Amino acid sequence: MDLRDAQWRKSSRSTDQANCVEVAFSGPAVAVRDSKNTDGPVLTFPATNWAAFLR
Repeated sequence: MDLRDAQWRKSSRSTDQANCVEVAFSGPAVAVRDSKNTDGPVLTFPATNWAAFLR
């Protein structure tokens, strides 16, 4: 999954800057990363799994 041009978004419910995640939507997948370590590991999920998680 190529995330070089991904538009990362931080959770709107994130009030504590120390504990934030960011998500990026890329086609049929969703990527999640730690906002403090943007060059660190990224988890990717099928968009359908992400939707089930949010429900």
